[in-house]
Amino acid sequence: MAIVLDADVLIRGEKGSFDLKNWLATRSDDQFEVAAITVAELWHGVERATAPYRARRQQYLEAVLAPLPTIPYTEQTAREHARIWAELEAAGKMIGYYEIIVAATALERGSDVASFNRKHFDLVNGLNVIEPT
Repeated sequence: MAIVLDADVLIRGEKGSFDLKNWLATRSDDQFEVAAITVAELWHGVERATAPYRARRQQYLEAVLAPLPTIPYTEQTAREHARIWAELEAAGKMIGYYEIIVAATALERGSDVASFNRKHFDLVNGLNVIEPT
């Protein structure tokens, strides 16, 4: 099964509050991917990091992202994004714009999303959410 990793999973792995390496190893039959917006979110964190942390964050991201395919934001992703956005807006249950893009990326590909932010992703119809343990 393909699983799109949300930024929070990778960030917790970086901070040491979650054993990302072990969790990925326990799911060796799955294929892990990241949405292009997630890559942007993570690199934004590097760009904003102060000098003492910047090099360490950059090294971590380069290492963790290297084996993960980055899924581009295509016209089809944009259409799925717009559909989800309209549904959530109409229901008065908006979530973050980046989360909508991650959800759209996963739904477009028939993938699941791994995130610690289950309460938001659960609002997206048809999306299977995995909360890492």
